[in-house]
Amino acid sequence: MAKLYFNYSTMNAGKSTVLLQASHNYRENRMETYLLTARLDDRAGTGRIASRIGIGEDAEMFSAGDDLFARIEQRLARGPLAAIFVDEAQFLEPGQVWQLARVVDDLRVPVLAYGLRVDFQGNLFPGSATLLALADEMREVRTICHCGKKATMVVRQDDQGRVMTEGEQVQIGGNETYVSLCRRHWREAAGDLRSGKAAE
Repeated sequence: MAKLYFNYSTMNAGKSTVLLQASHNYRENRMETYLLTARLDDRAGTGRIASRIGIGEDAEMFSAGDDLFARIEQRLARGPLAAIFVDEAQFLEPGQVWQLARVVDDLRVPVLAYGLRVDFQGNLFPGSATLLALADEMREVRTICHCGKKATMVVRQDDQGRVMTEGEQVQIGGNETYVSLCRRHWREAAGDLRSGKAAE
């Protein structure tokens, strides 16, 4: 039975690595997959999903306003797909998440979306919020804070390493820009551990 999966985490947890490995597993068994990534994020090159550990794969790109249901339906007209993989899923528009849900329900193809849950201010991305609402299954791809606890938040830094607490929700960057932290250390970095309110 086809399902919509949302695999979420903070930055640098290995989401793209997990996606690429899962797609490889299908293809190794002679089952075709369809890879999508956000046009917005071209750090790995245009139309490419890549992992920090050095593996990568070409992918089709999606942008705001694209009808993903129609695109996938057209692709299916050329042959069957075992699964659809979406990287950088936080950049999906809410309507596009609904389109992916229709792909699962009406076209009966599993969709595995991978993305960030929250931004550097601790707010849900609109695409992620809709995935959390609609996904049949959710899986957390875990990484750790410098203290050893599970990282659930991310801070954005400027080029001097100073933590930023304001700015646009979307700013493309990697390790030089974002650091994954546990909630306590995120609060501390964002200036939210005021006297008498710090957790032990």
